[in-house]
Amino acid sequence: MSDSVQAYMTQVGQQARQASRQLASLATDAKNNALSAIYTALEDNQQKILAANKVDVDNGQQKQLDSALLDRLELTPARFKAMLVGLKDVINLTDPIGVITDLAYRPSGIQLGKMRVPLGVIGMIYESRPNVTLEAASLALKSGNAIILRGGSEALESNKAIAQAIQHGLKVAGLPEHAIQVIDTPDRAAVGHLITMAEYVDVIVPRGGKGLIERISNEARIPVIKHLDGNCHVFVEREADLHKALPIALNAKTHRYGVCNAMETLLVDAPIAEEFLPRIAELYAEKNVELRGCEITRKILGDHITAATEEDWYTEYLGPILAIKVMSNVDEAIEHINKYSSHHTEAIVTENYSKARKFIAEVDSSSVMVNASTRFADGFEYGLGAEIGISTDKIHARGPVGLEGLTSQKWVVFGDGQIRQ
Repeated sequence: MSDSVQAYMTQVGQQARQASRQLASLATDAKNNALSAIYTALEDNQQKILAANKVDVDNGQQKQLDSALLDRLELTPARFKAMLVGLKDVINLTDPIGVITDLAYRPSGIQLGKMRVPLGVIGMIYESRPNVTLEAASLALKSGNAIILRGGSEALESNKAIAQAIQHGLKVAGLPEHAIQVIDTPDRAAVGHLITMAEYVDVIVPRGGKGLIERISNEARIPVIKHLDGNCHVFVEREADLHKALPIALNAKTHRYGVCNAMETLLVDAPIAEEFLPRIAELYAEKNVELRGCEITRKILGDHITAATEEDWYTEYLGPILAIKVMSNVDEAIEHINKYSSHHTEAIVTENYSKARKFIAEVDSSSVMVNASTRFADGFEYGLGAEIGISTDKIHARGPVGLEGLTSQKWVVFGDGQIRQ
């Protein structure tokens, strides 16, 4: 690791720690005023940010980045507008910091409770999506945390342009500009240092491909909030309403391919397979989705369908490829999901209440849905305003991580002169 990068990252860490102490005691109005100033700065600099993004996209095309990566990288006017809507939603969210819950009197006369507090300094490492820069920054600020953002080199110009607008907003609001910092060097040594700066960083959030997250998880000396991949399933049960099942199965796969909540495996209950599979296959054909099926699927749809392998059941394609398997019942579907899924998001389509309840209770994933597309597994759709990521861990946060996921709790005790006997 070069000395210059180490010195730079140490300075970034020191600045973040100092800023975090100021943010921790900020009133909600002060944080919201800063977020509003950032909103204005982004609006004023929209064309500059989109132009910077075009540079990144053009460079990515020249480097022949895959289509899923380019899709995540592109910041269209519609996606820019969605970013601002998400920011406005964060402004309107209830501030969790300082909230005291579970107040109770003890026999000694003391009153005991738990108070929400910021984590401190968050280190975020992510790939491609420049909208993540704003989502993570806004959530960190609203929850009283400082944040160090290290995006992928493919989005460097976009992230720098967004960061300039964010820091201008902080300056206008009178808050420390170092509360939100974007690492402006593409040197990979910066990541290695960030994930080991335990004296300055309290938690690491990696967001990107499986290789990135595995590396961070293995090398970090700081707690990590992570998910490795998004191998999501939809199970169309025998009592499903096919008028619901067809659009759900189509949307879950084809709404966007390069996202972690897209369906990668479709499970179909045997009694309805001969009716459902040809109809959904026709819809997928219109979208040029490659199907890889089990033996029964291929008998129904024809041998031209690629035979699925054991590896396919584990695979997050992030593209127009879908694995399909016919199940004998809901129990087999649950068993398949718990074995092969990444514990991200699973859905059942059924009109049977009991089977829906069984699926919810027994499927071990961070989001489980009934009669809805897996694409809803998202912080914005869950009413969190935005998300810093989706965690498939069980500790400290699970599912889309919004404001509350970026906080901890401390015990608070109220007394009136009590001493321990």
